[in-house]
Amino acid sequence: MGISEEGQVQPLEDEGYKKLFGLDIYLTPVFTISSIIIVAFVAGALGYQEAATEIFKNTREWLTTHLDWFFLISANLLLLFCLYVACSPLGKVRLGGADAKTEYSNATWFAMLFAAGVGIGLLFYGAAEPIYYFQSPPLGIAAATEEAAAVGIAATIFHWGLHAWSIYGVVGLALGYFAYNRGLPLAIRSAFYPLFGDRIWGWPGHIIDTCAIFAGLFGLATSLGFGVKQLASGLHYLFDVPANNTTMVVLIVVITSIALTSVLTGINVGIKRLSQFNIILALLLLLAVIALGPTLYILRSMFVALGSYFAKVVPLSNWIGREDVDFLHGWTTFYWAWWFAWAPFVGTFIARISKGRTVREFTLFVLVPPVVLCLLWFGTFGGTALHQHIVGGYTGVTENVAAWKLEIALFKMFDKMPATELFSGVAILLTAVFFVTSSDSGSLIIDTIASGGNIDAPVAQRVFWCTIEGLVAIALLLGGGLHSLQAASLATGFPFALIVLGMAICVWLGLRQEMRAAP
Repeated sequence: MGISEEGQVQPLEDEGYKKLFGLDIYLTPVFTISSIIIVAFVAGALGYQEAATEIFKNTREWLTTHLDWFFLISANLLLLFCLYVACSPLGKVRLGGADAKTEYSNATWFAMLFAAGVGIGLLFYGAAEPIYYFQSPPLGIAAATEEAAAVGIAATIFHWGLHAWSIYGVVGLALGYFAYNRGLPLAIRSAFYPLFGDRIWGWPGHIIDTCAIFAGLFGLATSLGFGVKQLASGLHYLFDVPANNTTMVVLIVVITSIALTSVLTGINVGIKRLSQFNIILALLLLLAVIALGPTLYILRSMFVALGSYFAKVVPLSNWIGREDVDFLHGWTTFYWAWWFAWAPFVGTFIARISKGRTVREFTLFVLVPPVVLCLLWFGTFGGTALHQHIVGGYTGVTENVAAWKLEIALFKMFDKMPATELFSGVAILLTAVFFVTSSDSGSLIIDTIASGGNIDAPVAQRVFWCTIEGLVAIALLLGGGLHSLQAASLATGFPFALIVLGMAICVWLGLRQEMRAAP
């Protein structure tokens, strides 16, 4: 076990290719257990849709009500940990050793991690979430006021900003350090070597990686479900295509098929090029809305929201004595669980592309640029929707958000923009390509974890995970819609939150040992 002469992280030595139905499969215990359970879940959810709907609803309500404190404490601790590591002498450690070189430019690196991390969600919630908080603000703020407008954007940034990316950052940092500096496989279990030693190659490691696969797969399926709902709504809004379950299933099948082509070409071809295309197109859309929308109002909203964010981040991070339980449970608790569920996927992907970065560079780059882009994005789309309501008296977005039709909010906002059809068409294209980049990078990472850290697993195994992602998204959509998507993230995010907290402890121990051994 270790790193090859070419610098590639090696998989577990005691696992090898085995034939399954005539195909080469890296048949590890993690792959076997997780694939059987997930296939059984898909079959059960599709076969008993009404029962699945009720189970998902009850699961969501119980977890958000009883575990809000755990998710908030965990996210707060991880953010503080990232800030400590970035500012301490530990930040001097370089992933891969003192002479390691980066594989990607800063622009390409950021494009890939951002497209994989939050792309679909930004389009789904870009106009809807600030408007929702404007109508139902947190912390007892009066609705539909100037303060509510500022907090609407600030609370959205709170959910998509530093806390979210600190969760990703801890997972990525732990995996990158133990893979590139200690020669361990690029698998979640590797981060626990300081605690478990060689036992990570046994059942403790199998359990950790299996939990990571469940969390990553269901967190990814949640995002894909949101994306396909927005795609269906956009196609219905523009072309009168029925926005029903049949349409959504067809869209998932078509886009998953495209993702299969991308994932087979590997990270340096399909994923890299699609991510670069996506970030460029997203920035062009952002700049166009700023230029053609209420520019001064948008810029003012950003500055006001940034100040409101720093003023409200502490009370929003607190769970004690909160009376705004709908906001706390329905939004913050869900978001934190969603980020934890996404963490094995995004964290592993970030680690995969981050060799050669110092710990300080890695941490600050994972935290700061995404927050700035989130401020620009939500300030632009949320600010435009707020301007339409407050100044223009247009209620298209607010009415649909109040009716919980979040997936149509963006297209309603474009109704009052020049070149409505063009903007809506670009949004649909962006959603589709974000869908593809999330699916292909997700299947690549889940495949890596399932095969014990092997970054070049058999083609058949990549195809399996890419296909199963689409099937899980279909099962969740048909078995309860948005509530089932949220329940899946909550249920899988909880156990993985415990794992992420353990990873923070382990990477701290590893970095301290590295600093002591340095000349």
